[in-house]
Amino acid sequence: MNDASGKAIAVHRLAKRFGEVQAVADASFEVLQGELFGFLGPNGAGKTTTINMLTGLARPDTGRIRIAGIDCTRNPKAAQHLTGVVPDESNLYPELTGFDNLCFCAALYGMKKKEREPRARDLLETFGLADAADRKFAGYSKGMKRKLTIAAGIIHNPEILFLDEPTTGIDVASARQIRQLIADLHRGGTTIFLTTHYIEEAERLCGRIAFIVRGEIVRIDTVVNLIQPIQEKHVMQLAMSNLEPALPGKLAEAFPNLIFKALTGGFIRVEADEPIRVGPLVRFLENQGAEVNEARRIQPSLEDVFVEITGIEADAMRKEKEKKGGGGP
Repeated sequence: MNDASGKAIAVHRLAKRFGEVQAVADASFEVLQGELFGFLGPNGAGKTTTINMLTGLARPDTGRIRIAGIDCTRNPKAAQHLTGVVPDESNLYPELTGFDNLCFCAALYGMKKKEREPRARDLLETFGLADAADRKFAGYSKGMKRKLTIAAGIIHNPEILFLDEPTTGIDVASARQIRQLIADLHRGGTTIFLTTHYIEEAERLCGRIAFIVRGEIVRIDTVVNLIQPIQEKHVMQLAMSNLEPALPGKLAEAFPNLIFKALTGGFIRVEADEPIRVGPLVRFLENQGAEVNEARRIQPSLEDVFVEITGIEADAMRKEKEKKGGGGP
């Protein structure tokens, strides 16, 4: 089903509160048909609550939701036949095999046996799980479980796919495979709503991105438009073995046309509107008794935009990634 307006998802002033916590506040956005739309923010920002409201797992306190032109505000399941959902935690059955899990999900979507069994076999092959088709889901690795959960979400060839943190907590190789599968689905015409707290993942996969922080959407734009203003900036990172707290301040006094910022791990970030001359910086630092191990030029990225707009340091996002394990680029 196609919405004449070209909008796969249209959300207006969506809000949800849990007790004293405003999980989502006055959120409005649109996702176009065939778009890969990213919802980027730290853990606890409201990403999962939003996706739960869009997929009927939670009812909004206020606001309107339209999926493929269908008003789902009061009837969350009205567009269920058009959507696929991959939750942040697997909802498959540990005692069933991979093949049986897919067939069971297909049956829930009303697929006939003659359709669902070949489709399940095809997906197991596509996702590299054919050899594990007859093994119980409980015995799958984290990466395998994630892939089968995504396969279950697309068993019925949905027009719109909701993916909630699809690469969190899995190994790097599996995360790369899943990103490739997501990109392939998008190229095939599937509209994808992707939540993530991996900045690199959002930059690599998405055409447009919404930044959400503490339940509020603070910016929506294309990746190109988000990055363009900082592309002309010159950025350098200095690695130091004995970085003292006062050093960035001394640098700022000595080089007033440059912006200095101390990072964790003994690094100093340097920004300027003109090319940065390394020699004077290194000489000044050495005269201060500091030891510079490396000076590296950095291409500005979506990470810089995110930090600038939200005020949330990328290091904080990375620590969340490390807590959950894996999932890196």
